[in-house]
Amino acid sequence: MTTGLVFSKIASRLGYHIYDFVQYPSLIRGGHNTYDVIFSDEIQSGLKWEIDCLVCLNKETFDQHKNRLAKDAIVIFDPVDIDETILTEVKNKVAVPMEKILTDLKGQAVMKNTIAMGASLAALGADLEELFKIIEEQFRKKGQEVIDFNKQLAKKGYDQVKNNYASIIKTVLQKKTTDEKIVITGNDAFSIGSVIADCRIYVAYPMTPSSSVLATLAAWQEKTGMIVRHAEDEISVINTAIGSSFAGVRSSVGTSGGGFALMVEAVSLAGITETPIVIFLSQRPGPATGMPTWTEQGDLLFTINSGHGEFPKIVLAPGDVEEMIELTGEAFNLADIYQTPVIIMSDMLLSESHQSLLKRRFDDIIKSYQINRGKLVNKISNDKAQISNQIQSSNIKTINFLRYQVTEDGISPRLIPGTPGYYYQANSYEHLEDGHTTEDSKERIKQVDKRNKKNTSYLTGHFQTPKIYGDIKAAEIVFVAWGSSKGVVLEAQKILGSQGKKTALIHFTYVYPLDKEKIKKIFIGNKRYVLVENNSDAQFGKLLQQQTGIEINEKILKYDGRPFWPEEIVNYLNK
Repeated sequence: MTTGLVFSKIASRLGYHIYDFVQYPSLIRGGHNTYDVIFSDEIQSGLKWEIDCLVCLNKETFDQHKNRLAKDAIVIFDPVDIDETILTEVKNKVAVPMEKILTDLKGQAVMKNTIAMGASLAALGADLEELFKIIEEQFRKKGQEVIDFNKQLAKKGYDQVKNNYASIIKTVLQKKTTDEKIVITGNDAFSIGSVIADCRIYVAYPMTPSSSVLATLAAWQEKTGMIVRHAEDEISVINTAIGSSFAGVRSSVGTSGGGFALMVEAVSLAGITETPIVIFLSQRPGPATGMPTWTEQGDLLFTINSGHGEFPKIVLAPGDVEEMIELTGEAFNLADIYQTPVIIMSDMLLSESHQSLLKRRFDDIIKSYQINRGKLVNKISNDKAQISNQIQSSNIKTINFLRYQVTEDGISPRLIPGTPGYYYQANSYEHLEDGHTTEDSKERIKQVDKRNKKNTSYLTGHFQTPKIYGDIKAAEIVFVAWGSSKGVVLEAQKILGSQGKKTALIHFTYVYPLDKEKIKKIFIGNKRYVLVENNSDAQFGKLLQQQTGIEINEKILKYDGRPFWPEEIVNYLNK
């Protein structure tokens, strides 16, 4: 995994766009692990089926992936692991005696990766300059001896290819003059978005594939001042965050489906107390433990219906790392403005895949972000509409604040507890405007209606219609997707475009609630609409029909724990 990321960084620093994807089983050690890296002159949004260069650290790698080899693919292998006679159909065979090099230099087994990296760079026509820079960065704390040893191993692999396979080398990884790029995952992007949004506390219990957010934010907390807490379980996680938000700071949690299942009672608590909270939910295949290290979009309907009773919530689903940064920042604003849970949905594909993002675009997102705390009251004005039972007696100086005041937009002023001279109650019971418990039918109706008004206010004020990629009027085929499925559809559109087929994509990031009238205007004419989802039940299709009446009959669904390959979508349509 480390070596795959290093390759992505090298390609990015040389001026290419990258996209990578890691696959690994849910084992502490062992199993078949792979790391796909795609680099291109064009922005890369998803995976690629054909392999141009396969690096085999064992025979199993070749056995499992030989069916993906391109016609003129390079296969790098160690003769100790793979007998060259089984590579009869491989055009470009590159034998690198990695085991022998390790033995001669007395290196550790894990250093085989460094030798393979050197060989890979040579086979693709790159030099070792960027790799040496990264080795110096990675091993700086371990001293010059370790740095020099790793450089020596990389050069051994590099020279083996340069000196013996000059005719096979493909000059495809050369330094280019392009804009600077950064390489980040979806989890990194959420972490960055949380920092720029001034999140003050992040609480989590590690659960793949959201776990790296906890480690990343913890590593940054001395610089950011954010409190990062690894709680004892998911129930403690969300209640800690709700308590922190009640006290006035922006708070968030991270988890996957099984952890979120433990949180839903507290989601309901946030609903009735109208406490802002941002929940990062990175999906994996369920039910129960399911497949912990694989990907799926199977938690959408569970998420929008999470928490007992009826109360507003907002669900966002970024499609790539850029949208993840933007929508994370937006999620904190929406949570404060509408005083309700906002859930950001990711999945293993988006959370753990790296993408390159132009540095200037990254800087633009950060500079343009504006914090909006909504109706947060830091100090009391003379607005008596906010105050009930103002007591004139000189003996009593506290004023009961109307925390749940009925308003036109459904959003009440929110007082930070501890403001001198003012108080209110907040608990899990239905309540009056001042927070005191009630079971009166009229007051119950008032509060339910007030909370539900937030949906109308959100759809009017902040809901964003789906983005359209391609010319929907000219398109023969119109894809419909949400969240991380965006990337694979964009890549499929490139292939279909090269075949002369006109396509468009309607991609949803604001997935709940949906504005019926705005969305119906997008679905025009007698088109061939095709829904693409990484689940077995077409969950977004059901949600779309429920909220707007739009039914999409043609569906491409995948639910084996693997993401889509663009070629799968193309092959389906061509059949």
